[in-house]
Amino acid sequence: MLRLLLLRHAKAAWPSGVLDLDRPLAKRGQEAAPVMGTYLKRERLEPDLVILSPARRTEETWERVQSILGDIQTRRDGRIYEAPVGRLLDVVQEVEPGVRTLLMIGHNPGFEELAKLLIGEGDIDGILRLGQKYPTAGLAVIDFPLEAWSAIKPKSGTLERFVTPKSLGNGEDD
Repeated sequence: MLRLLLLRHAKAAWPSGVLDLDRPLAKRGQEAAPVMGTYLKRERLEPDLVILSPARRTEETWERVQSILGDIQTRRDGRIYEAPVGRLLDVVQEVEPGVRTLLMIGHNPGFEELAKLLIGEGDIDGILRLGQKYPTAGLAVIDFPLEAWSAIKPKSGTLERFVTPKSLGNGEDD
């Protein structure tokens, strides 16, 4: 089985004069990211590999999650930044066979569209909530009864769960 963890970056600030790529986390994002890291650790959802967008807000999200999970192989991939769903799927399908659990940290609308594309069944409540909104620091856990990432196709995954800071009792989703 393969497991894909899609973590949208935590809430980012919009400072004047700062390029989108350089936007830092807002205070709420700084608080939400370690909550999600703690959840990943507690639920034993530690990845074998992390692939993240080079945007500052994804880097800062990962720094706060990694402080809880520890040292994990990490790659920055510029293709994830503002990526359409097809490009995100390409990144997933290129993952090497030794990786069983992949964590990607990136952006909307691409992550929401990728989750919707890949999920064929699973947690109905999670599917409904994901379909309404994929908030910052939202985490989709999608399982595939496959041996190779290259075999992942639309609707081949099962949504195991969809978790947000709010669903964990930590603030509001946005």
